[in-house]
Amino acid sequence: MSMRAIALTAVAVMLLSNSAVCAHAEVASSNPPAGATVQTAPTEVSITFTEEVEPKFSTIEILDAKGKRVDQGPAKTEPNDAKILSVAVKPLTAGTYKVIWHAISSDDSHKTKGTYQFTIKP
Repeated sequence: MSMRAIALTAVAVMLLSNSAVCAHAEVASSNPPAGATVQTAPTEVSITFTEEVEPKFSTIEILDAKGKRVDQGPAKTEPNDAKILSVAVKPLTAGTYKVIWHAISSDDSHKTKGTYQFTIKP
C-alpha cells in the first residue's frame, strides 16, 4: 500500500469514527406530529428518536395554552424499543399544546432538547 493510500484510509477511519462519537438522539418522528392539527385528543404523546434514550434522564412535558402542565407521570421508553419515549396526558380539549422534550442518549450520554406544538381541532 502506498503512503497516500494509507493516509486516505486513516482520514476515512477518523471521519467515520468522529461521526459515531458526535451522534445525538434527534427526533425522527412524533405522535401527534410536530405542527399537526388533529381531530382526536391523544391519550399520550410519543417521540421516536434516532437512537436509544435513557428514560431515567429523558423527559417530555406538555403545556396547554396557559402554560399549565397536562402530562401525567414520568416519560418512559417502550419495552421493546428504547428509541420511543412517551408520556401519558390528562384528558385534553381543543387548543394548542406545546411539547418540551429533553433526551439523553443511552450509548454516549449526549443531551439534546427541543420543543414543538400540535393543535387539537375544536
